[in-house]
Parts: sequence; C-alpha cells; structure tokens
Amino acid sequence: MTTLYEGAFAKINLTLDVLDKREDGYHDLKSVMQTVSVRDDIEIDIGTGKEWTLSCDKEGIPCDETNLAWKAAKVYVDTMGKDPQGLAIRITKRIPSGAGLGGGSADAAAVLRALNRHFGEPLSVYALAELGAQVGSDVPFCVICGTAMVEGRGERIKKLNDMPDCVFVICKPEFSVSTPELYKKIDSCEIAKRPDNTAMESAILAGDLGKVAENVWNVFDPIVTEDHLELNYIKSIFHSYGALTQQMTGSGSAVFAIMPNFEFAAVACNMLKDNYPEIFIAKPV
Repeated sequence: MTTLYEGAFAKINLTLDVLDKREDGYHDLKSVMQTVSVRDDIEIDIGTGKEWTLSCDKEGIPCDETNLAWKAAKVYVDTMGKDPQGLAIRITKRIPSGAGLGGGSADAAAVLRALNRHFGEPLSVYALAELGAQVGSDVPFCVICGTAMVEGRGERIKKLNDMPDCVFVICKPEFSVSTPELYKKIDSCEIAKRPDNTAMESAILAGDLGKVAENVWNVFDPIVTEDHLELNYIKSIFHSYGALTQQMTGSGSAVFAIMPNFEFAAVACNMLKDNYPEIFIAKPV
C-alpha cells in the first residue's frame, strides 16, 4: 500500500461576470481567479485491497461517490485505464463549505494531481485540468492554481502573471447561498455593473495592487447582499481597518478583503472572529 499526500487550495474570484445562458442550461462565465493559502489536506491510500472509502474530519461532508474527490478518482482511473487495487481517501477540511471558495473542487483537483503523480505523470497539468472539467466547473482552475482568467463553464483557462504580494482576510458568515437559486435570480434582473476583466489583467501584469483592488467586482455580490445585509457589516469592518477592497467570492457567502499588510489583516480578523469563527488570514499561492 502507498499513501499519497496533496494540498487542496481554496480559490477566490477577483472578478466574476455572468454572461449568456448556454444551450446546456449552464451560463458562460468570465472570471479572474486566485488560489489562496487556506487549504484542505488530502491523503490517499492506494492498493488497500478493499472497497473504496472516503472519510472527512468535518461533519456534513458527503463520504460516498457523490463527493467530488471520489468522482475525480473515478474519472482518473477510468480514463487512464488504471486499477488502483482499492482506494481510501481522507480529507482534513479547513475550507468552509457553501462559501464560494471552491473547497470541493480543490479536493477533487488535489486527488487528480496526486494520482497523476503516483502513476508517473502521464498527463500534463493542462490535460489533467481538462479531465477535471468532467468533475466540476471550478476543478480545472483548482488543478492549475495561481492566477488565471477563466472562461466558459470553467474549462477555458489562461494563466496570468502572479498576483502582487498581499494579505487576504476571508470571512464566512453562517448562512450559505443556493447557487441554482442565485442563477435564477440573475437571469431575471438587470446587471447594473460588470467587472472590467481587461483592466484587472493589466493591473496584475503591472504588479499594481492598488489597481487590482480597484477592479475587484463580482456581479453576484449586490444580489446576495440585498438579501443578507450582514455582508455589509463584514465589509464595513474590513473597510474601517484598512482594506484596499472587500467583496464576496463566487456565489457566496464568504467575503474577502485585500489588506496592505499582515498587521491590518490581524486587526480586522480580531474584530470579527467572535461573531464569525470561520475567518482566515491568507496569502496568494
């Protein structure tokens, strides 16, 4: 038996725009995504000689074939024609669920990377990302990590320069948002403001953190904030303690702030942690 270890990194959306609805019922998206240092840890025992199992140290996470990590393992071995002779996947969970941080996708991506490495890296990272698209929309980006422009359903990825060095504070309130319901809502309303993805790409290329912060925008943010005004409270605390910008990530409900340095981040974190235990200080990775 061999045990594989892999980190699964959360993602935030620096920009997120929802474009046209496709024939398959999904929407085309355009988003600049960034992986951050909040991570789950994945361990995989290969060659257990037993039925597949999946376990997680956090309650409420599915531990069967519906889990994206399990699906990723299945897609990999089926596509590559490999027989792992039994698998046991263990997830140590730190990325909050229902947060817009891509926790399940990050776990799936980590499984793909670990299995690919174990079998001698027959797939390039981009071929592995393509495989990830069969598992979930955010999986391809989570396979590649870093800073990237992501389009379509998440399958078209263009690597960008590394984001300028900064510190994030990420805060997850108790509520979560139904992604399907949110898409229904956005279909029925006028999007008043859209992100300027070209300006964001230029800001990253120039290494200008101030300009990056100016161009952070997520079309879902005002729609979710309208129903959950506590997001405004979290953002106001971030703003009061020196954030360059603050915004919801993905379809929510986590809010991130870009801070100029660790000291500012620590103070903001301290002000929120009693009410919001799921709060993290993170770096771009």
